[in-house]
Formats: sequence, C-alpha cells, structure tokens
Amino acid sequence: MSIAQRLVAGEGNTHPFDQNLPYVHLDKEALSQFTCDTTNLPWVIFRAAFRAEHLSELPARARALLAALARTVDADRPYAAIFARRELLTGRALQSMRTFYRSLDDLESAGLIHRPPQKRHGEVGLFGRAYLHLTPKAAALLGLVAVKEVESITSAESPSDETHVVPLDQRSAKVADGAIYKDLSPSAFQKRQPGQLPADLQRLLSLGFRKFLIFKLMREAQHHGKRLSDVVDVAWAHLEVAHAPIAYLRKLLTVPVDFAYQRRARESDQQEAQAGQRDAEHVQETIARCAGRLFFDTQAQRRLEVSADHAVLTVLDAREGRPRVSVTSWQAEFVAALESGNVTAATPELTERFEAQRMQAVQGRAAPRAHLRSAEAESTVASPARDAGPRQVTPTAADHLTRLRTMTVAATFFARRFSGGTP
Repeated sequence: MSIAQRLVAGEGNTHPFDQNLPYVHLDKEALSQFTCDTTNLPWVIFRAAFRAEHLSELPARARALLAALARTVDADRPYAAIFARRELLTGRALQSMRTFYRSLDDLESAGLIHRPPQKRHGEVGLFGRAYLHLTPKAAALLGLVAVKEVESITSAESPSDETHVVPLDQRSAKVADGAIYKDLSPSAFQKRQPGQLPADLQRLLSLGFRKFLIFKLMREAQHHGKRLSDVVDVAWAHLEVAHAPIAYLRKLLTVPVDFAYQRRARESDQQEAQAGQRDAEHVQETIARCAGRLFFDTQAQRRLEVSADHAVLTVLDAREGRPRVSVTSWQAEFVAALESGNVTAATPELTERFEAQRMQAVQGRAAPRAHLRSAEAESTVASPARDAGPRQVTPTAADHLTRLRTMTVAATFFARRFSGGTP
C-alpha cells in the first residue's frame, strides 16, 4: 500500500479518517500532484535541477530560473542554444517577466549564462531571436559535463570565441514587456506595481491623490482626448483651493476645453517675458560698460557720447551746428546698433574724419551767408534811387479808396441813428 493510500485509510495517524465522512473522498489526482511531480525527467536533468535549486550563492530568483534552464537544456548538448520561449521559462520558474529579466542579469553577472545579441532569421520570419547558452562553469556546476572537459574547453578557447562575446542588446528589468507582461504565474497572486509618476504630477500627492488614482486619471484623460499634465498645469491654482480636488479634476477632464492650447499659450507668454527681461538686463549691462565713452557711426558723420551716469545720449551730427540730446528710449536702439556694427567705439582715425567733415560743413554754411549779405547790401544801395520820385496813384487804387470812403460814411450814419444820437 502506498503512502497516499495509507494516509487516506488512516494508518499511522493518531486520529484516523472516518470513511463515512464526506470530506474523506478526496481528489486523488490533486493528492498525487501534491505528493510528487508527474513529470518524468532523466536522471542527469533531475540532478541538474536539484543542484541549481541548492546553489546558496545565488538569489532565490536566480536559482529558480537556473533550475528551469536545467530542465530545458539538451543534456547531450549542454552548450547549445536553449530553444525555449520566455513564457515557458517564466512558467517553470514561477516568475513575472520583470523578475525573469532580473534573474537573467543575476545569472549573467555570476558567469553562468551567455546572452548573445539578437539575430534575424529570414527563413522563419522577419522577427529576430536571441537564445540563451550555458557557460562551462554552469555546465560543470549542474553536472552536465565533467570538470576535466570544462578545463580542456577553457584552455582551448580563444578570446575571439563567439561564446565569450559580451551581449549588446539587453532588456531593462525595470520596464514591462508589453502584452506578455500580463501572463504572470500565478496570476491570482500578482499585482502590478505603479511606476514612477511624471515630475509635473508629483504635486497631486499633496492634495490627497494616490499613485494608482493618478495613473487611472491619466487613462481617463487620454480617453477624453486630453493629457492630465496639461489639465493640472492650467488648473493648478484652482485645484489647490478646491474643496474636493479629485471630483473637480475629473470634471475638468470631461469639459470641452483645449487645455493643451492654454498651456502652450501661457508657456509662450512666460518665455517671451523671460526673453524680454533677459534682453533688458543685457541692455543695462552694455550701457553701463559704455558710460562716459565716445562712439561714431561707420561713416564718421555722427558722434555719440554716453553720459557718466549712462542716462543721457548726446548725438552731434557733422552737418549740424548743435548736438541733439536723448533722455529716454535710446538704450535698446543704441545697443542694437553697437552689436550690429553700425556704431563703433571712438578711434583717432574716426575722430579725424569727423572733424574734417564738420569743418567742411561749416565752410559750406558760411558761403551762402556771405552771398546773402552782399545781396542785401546791393538792394539797400539801390532803394533810395527808386524812392526819390513821387508815388503815382493808379486808377485801380483810386477806385478802391473811393469805395472804402463811401462804406465808412454809411457805417457811421447807421451807427449814430440806431444808438439814439443825431445823424
């Protein structure tokens, strides 16, 4: 009689089972799966899996995956590629996909497996494949090869052997693997942990939001064609003072408002304001460096002088006699002209050219004045000759004088009559 049959019959127990009770009729198949494994493994593979599970130097997850690899590898070819999908290995190791990649990193760092780069196989499809390989160290620990064989292989291998190439394409253990990540084992006891929140959504935690709720709100916002970051950024001032921020934020996700446009417009205004402030600071710094100095334009026709307190700009044109003074709104234009090269600092050559042009302009203005004075003198000499004879009254002038005299007499008559006086 087997142990299971003896347990059911109640032999060897202090409190034997009662055959008449209903719970005695147990599921024999479940009992057999509980007491022993129904999979028949060769002795070499069974010993390799047993050794893998008892390597105390490795973490528990790495031991479980190494045991799964030992059950999957070909015992006759321990260094060959292990033809197994990730779903099969995660199922045998009872691990999630993320833990599976962490276990691969542990085994690779311990020198027990090789992870070659992914290769494309055109004869079977367009997708690439990457197979795992056991190292001689792992094969010796698992008992798949003899130690002497491992030593001979290690001494005969060259540094350029493909089995020693460091893999270049390694998956990150912190990133979920898409749709296959949901194939967890056992799925009833697995719970997906939330990732890292975006930096602009971290402030929601101070208002009572939880990480799972924030991720859920991100999905709801995407369903309504919005981004939760845009909504929070635009309505943050109102969220801080809201009585029920969670309900208020969910309501904002359903309203027909383009929060992305509002955020871009506000960021654009902020950038313009910052750019304007930087430009103003740059102008003030440049004007402060130019205080008390002389500048000329490229043609040396104008001389510009910045006052010592950099508040006034004096501009003297070579063609004008008096300078012009600018008190306000000249700093930005002066800096722009200075940076573009239209205005340069004073040099002896520019100063000499400016003085020469100024003297030439003064001489040009003096010649018309002398000519005007001579013309006035000539007219003064000729005027007594014209005024020597008596002036003659023309008929037209006499007619006008008669009409003016008549109008004056009539106006005087009517004024005296209506005022009560004697005409």
